[in-house]
Amino acid sequence: MKYPALTHNKILTFNGMQHQVKRWRLLDKTIAFTNGCFDILHQGHLEILSQAAASGDILVVGINTDASVKKLKGKNRPVNNESFRAQMLAALAMVDAVVLFDEKTPLELIRLIEPDTLIKGGDYAIEQIVGAEDVIKNGGEVKIIPLVKGYSTTALIQKIREL
Repeated sequence: MKYPALTHNKILTFNGMQHQVKRWRLLDKTIAFTNGCFDILHQGHLEILSQAAASGDILVVGINTDASVKKLKGKNRPVNNESFRAQMLAALAMVDAVVLFDEKTPLELIRLIEPDTLIKGGDYAIEQIVGAEDVIKNGGEVKIIPLVKGYSTTALIQKIREL
């Protein structure tokens, strides 16, 4: 990788994220947050990430660890390991920080960051979005981005299997 420091500096631990959020808040930056497995990056992911990035000065992306993905998606997932998935997202200019979480949901991370905007894909209703209540209680907003039809990691995996 030509510029490893540029991507690795964006991948933060939970403690690192805690310190970085304090710095951003001192600079009066608004923080947008989204999360997911981001196993095989596709057009639908890019649409959500770009709209999420437009929702704040800073975009933080929470990524499920490999163990967490297995619990959610089954023993054959993820296709790409957590290190690669984090590096892939950190390499995107629109993403300011990436943090892995091992829990089934990112609630603890959302409570740490206290984002101004929480963004999820259109396959969720606001009542189903983990952390939505906390974000709204703190004066933030929750945005649901419509899904790009025909794009999902599960559909891509199925298409590859059929080749």
